[in-house]
Amino acid sequence: MKLTHLIAITIIFVCTTIAWWLLGAVITQRTSHVSYQTGDSVSGRWGPPLLQKHPGARYTSSSGSKVTLQPANSDVQVKLAYQPVKMGLLWHRTYGLQFEGAYTFTNNTAITQTLDIDIELPAGNTLLDKINFTLGTGEKARRSVAAPEQGVITDSVQLAPGESIPVTVSYICRGMDLWRYAFSDASRIRDFTLTMTTDFTDVNFPISSPTDPNRRPVGNGLQLIWKYEDAISAPGIGMEMPRELNAGPVAAQISFYAPLSLLLFFAVILITAISRGVSLHPVNYVFLAAGFFAFPLLFSYMLDVVPVHLSFVIAALASLLLVCGYLRAAAGEFIFRVAVVAQTAYMVLFSYSFFFKGLTGLTLTLGGIVTLGVLMALTAKVDWSERLGGLSPKLA
Repeated sequence: MKLTHLIAITIIFVCTTIAWWLLGAVITQRTSHVSYQTGDSVSGRWGPPLLQKHPGARYTSSSGSKVTLQPANSDVQVKLAYQPVKMGLLWHRTYGLQFEGAYTFTNNTAITQTLDIDIELPAGNTLLDKINFTLGTGEKARRSVAAPEQGVITDSVQLAPGESIPVTVSYICRGMDLWRYAFSDASRIRDFTLTMTTDFTDVNFPISSPTDPNRRPVGNGLQLIWKYEDAISAPGIGMEMPRELNAGPVAAQISFYAPLSLLLFFAVILITAISRGVSLHPVNYVFLAAGFFAFPLLFSYMLDVVPVHLSFVIAALASLLLVCGYLRAAAGEFIFRVAVVAQTAYMVLFSYSFFFKGLTGLTLTLGGIVTLGVLMALTAKVDWSERLGGLSPKLA
């Protein structure tokens, strides 16, 4: 192996790396452009992340000041139906919501009070359907027809000392990414229960976990319960929609990290060829690099028309046929077998690890260690002074 050949192979690797990084930048730009174009469209059609605030009531004290009153008890039912929408290279995590809250307000003063009960609805471009705001029950029930002002529906009711009134709020709507339920800062929350039913099991709580550790299976999803008996500064409640595999970012990551795969592959082929006395010219490495480059290139441009996993399989097979078929013709059967194993491990398995969060670093580490062990075993008895020239360590 001539030094000029090693320099030429290094230049080939560097040029291929630059090409991969440019491809990754193009994929990232395409993904960002699609996200910018479709994000507002999906948000306008489905609604933004939804926030429901805990209701409250107000009355005027004898001194003329406004006093805020929290519900004496609350029973909230939430149903989330995950309905992701794909546009371009991105999945948007949209969902449907059914909300029903049953609250009780009590006049805990010694005189008759007029309570102004406030229900703050989810803000933003949110379509609320089948909305119902009812005060009282039975024959005394009154359905409010008050229109929201700045997103808040307010209705008034007069209560005698110690008298209570049940209030029911319900609606259906749609949102994206996240649903939250929030309390006023430092408010005292009594006898509060929120029961959430999902049609998915991949749950993520961005604020607080359910107080009931039991996750009861319901259909394809779960039933989750938060319960506060008498809490101050109670944490809010939230549910993040399941993470979807977005093909654009995955393709960009594969392209950005592909040089690591090629570096390990070149190292294996180079050392194996030298130890077996097989002569490979730098031009051979040009074709090998091109065959590797075909994988992320084909994968990224198939994503628009073919499902992501099928795109991955087709691109990987095409690259394997190009690289390993070429090496079989150029270097023989043994190098071909080594190449099949090496490319499958370094290109296919390493790239597929990007489909799973947190596995990429572990996959690369294990691949490097296994590669080192295999090469040490294959070349332990190789006389490198004969292959490369120079001095070789002498065994005692």
